[in-house]
Amino acid sequence: MRTSNPTSTLIATAAFQALQQHHVETKNRQVRDLFTQDPARFTKLSVEAAGLFLDFSKNSVDDKTMQLLCDLARETQVETQRDAMFAGKEINRTEHRAVLHTALRRPRSDQLLLDGKDIIPDIHAVLDRMGVFSERVRSGEWRGYDGREITDIVNIGIGGSYLGPKMTCQALRSFGHSRLVMHFVSNVDGHDLDALLSRIDPATTLFIVASKTFGTSETMTNARSARAWLLRSATEADLHKHFVAVSTQLDLVTEFGIAAENMFPFWDWVGGRYSIWSAIGLALIISIGIDNFKEFLAGAHAMDQHFQQTPLEKNLPVILALIGIWNRNFVESNSISIAPYHQDLRLFPGYLQQLEMESNGKRVKVDGSKVDVATCPIIWGDVGTNGQHAYFQLLHQGTDVMAVDFIAALKPSHQLESHQVLLLANCFAQSEAFMRGKNAEEVRADMQKQGLPNDEIEKLLPHRTFPGNRPSNTILMDALTPNTLGALIALYEHKVFVQGVIWGINSFDQWGVELGKILAKNIAAELTEQAKPAQHDSSTNGLIARAKAAL
Repeated sequence: MRTSNPTSTLIATAAFQALQQHHVETKNRQVRDLFTQDPARFTKLSVEAAGLFLDFSKNSVDDKTMQLLCDLARETQVETQRDAMFAGKEINRTEHRAVLHTALRRPRSDQLLLDGKDIIPDIHAVLDRMGVFSERVRSGEWRGYDGREITDIVNIGIGGSYLGPKMTCQALRSFGHSRLVMHFVSNVDGHDLDALLSRIDPATTLFIVASKTFGTSETMTNARSARAWLLRSATEADLHKHFVAVSTQLDLVTEFGIAAENMFPFWDWVGGRYSIWSAIGLALIISIGIDNFKEFLAGAHAMDQHFQQTPLEKNLPVILALIGIWNRNFVESNSISIAPYHQDLRLFPGYLQQLEMESNGKRVKVDGSKVDVATCPIIWGDVGTNGQHAYFQLLHQGTDVMAVDFIAALKPSHQLESHQVLLLANCFAQSEAFMRGKNAEEVRADMQKQGLPNDEIEKLLPHRTFPGNRPSNTILMDALTPNTLGALIALYEHKVFVQGVIWGINSFDQWGVELGKILAKNIAAELTEQAKPAQHDSSTNGLIARAKAAL
């Protein structure tokens, strides 16, 4: 993804320089004062689309800031690159691929040509097959080797083929099938799989092996161990009843013992961290049913259409991205804490870690030159009220300014009404506290009301003041449903895309993941004495020697 002049630097653009000057002029302002000065600030600095509402008014921005940020987006050709992505152009230049996860949520009536072929019919053919298969499992028609219904679904994958299905199944737990229990294994550490196998019944368990190449080391190690476990109770002729695959490698899948008709394919233009919309979502379809999965796709598609059709100034993903650019490159906030105030979204911060940091954790631009600004911030977090009693202290009074994304559903999926009131109260109060802080005069007045002596007040004063001016966004939805979850994920996908375009990097490769994999393969051969020791540093050689002595 290139700027209008790929050899130029981002800092040299007119819009970036204007933003730098604007930041110098405004860096000492207090957001609490901006609210006092403009009673309509909340209305002006909020936007709604595809069932989601974004309030970004608690960031240190104003109308001029947002206009300058939109100028930056236009100067770096965000709109042009957006259109190229949706059209199937080869925007993943280092891997010579189109980026078309958005095609996976387009309706059957659409048409999209890739290399002269309409890919929409193929997408819906796979979706139809997954719908039929999932209904057989859900209805009890699909049975294990002893004739009993399937009760446990085990998704074996890693990266996006693990994080996506696990996060979405947890998020949509209230829509899940009552008989089916969903499990997810990715860690090559045998303790993970061993703990699961000890509590499930092979006769009522279905494994989904999710691997595009059917050769991913961690995934296939777990799959082979699961296969061996099953064969202690069943025969090889029974494997097709208990294993299905999401892959592109039919020969390897059938060699494993999985029937060809039980392989669900996807395409090389679907990146792993963008793959939940593809056959990688099979576990989710089995859990919530094909109709709910189609609602999930529809929510994402609604966000896609908004992103494509809405001017930058009112474009929800663009605004979220631009606020992130402002906080990262001008306010110099180096991390974002994701704070979902919904227990079923507890895995969402981890999902966003891969989506954002694997996409935009880059130090070179598309043309191979070094970036000249900081790129992706660190993404981390936990469900809100748990975080309040863990690390919010640092967010409020620590030495670093860190941004927060608050996410909440207004209506719960339970009947415990008093809980929801308290939950939302905490969410809104924390966002207000991060913005307002508490100055010395306010703290002093509170302690005087409590009757504390003046000398004690002065001692406590620095400990009880809060600087405030901490940036945050609040994202609200009416309820957490398949539709709104789809829109929420698509919102962050497009945010990542916009920021990648502005920084001039390729958000769709992940070469940094590969180096460790290659080295691990070599060291594994050394540990099992299938290869002679290589020339490592003394530390790595010493660690290998100690491990070999213990194994």
